[in-house]
Amino acid sequence: MIRSARAGYFLIQPEASFRRGRIGLPQLALVSLFSLIAVAGCAHRTYKTQSPAPTPVPQPIPSNQPPPSAPSGPPPPVERQPVVPGEYVEEGVASWYGIPFNGHRTSSGEIYDMHQFTAAHRTLPFNAVVRVTNLLNGRQTEVRINDRGPFVANRIIDLSLAAAQAIAIVGPGTAPVRLEVVSGPDPQVGFFGVQVGAFLARDNAERLKAQLETRYSPVTVAIFDFPGRRFYRVRVGQLPSEAAANQLADELQTAEQLTTFVVRLDE
Repeated sequence: MIRSARAGYFLIQPEASFRRGRIGLPQLALVSLFSLIAVAGCAHRTYKTQSPAPTPVPQPIPSNQPPPSAPSGPPPPVERQPVVPGEYVEEGVASWYGIPFNGHRTSSGEIYDMHQFTAAHRTLPFNAVVRVTNLLNGRQTEVRINDRGPFVANRIIDLSLAAAQAIAIVGPGTAPVRLEVVSGPDPQVGFFGVQVGAFLARDNAERLKAQLETRYSPVTVAIFDFPGRRFYRVRVGQLPSEAAANQLADELQTAEQLTTFVVRLDE
């Protein structure tokens, strides 16, 4: 039986995680629509400087799995920038997602096709092409970022079904991987914020927003539509670098006792 590890899109952070006596909200139960596979370890990324190299054209690495179905239309153009292969390297845990997301709109506005070589990442720009290496078996594939996620601690990328098959993680659901950006927009250019909660009820999201606005600015509520459900994500800050957003995330985690995820603000 094939299982999707996309559960990070449905984590509802309990209001009990807010500092008691400051938020004053009724405690919510933790909701998870899919079971999570616990994986230890922390993700990390490094930036290395080296001489510019030619930008390769992304090609999926062949696998023993059946080839994916043909795309329903021409793929969107990938914006080519002078990105140095190997300059952005990140290691952590990969998961994958398929049904029921297949055929629905991604964060970039594209329709998700689980048979294409794409992936979701919280901070890499859309259309970045990433080489993914399974550190357990050495298998590699290349994917194009067109979605946001996963919102689960210690996971750094959500692969499409085709990409997960290519590096043999469909069965176990997760695997330690190394990511290398090989082409696309500069991953260090953009604005970043910190996601501190996701709610099914907008009132709860607005209440947390109002409480945090007394100490932080800006605080926004972003809407995420999942088939049959709508989630409200509370985000803090609009910072010009991922490093600055990481500092804010640490502050929010320590001072407010919130679960935090750094995200790129491009939806």
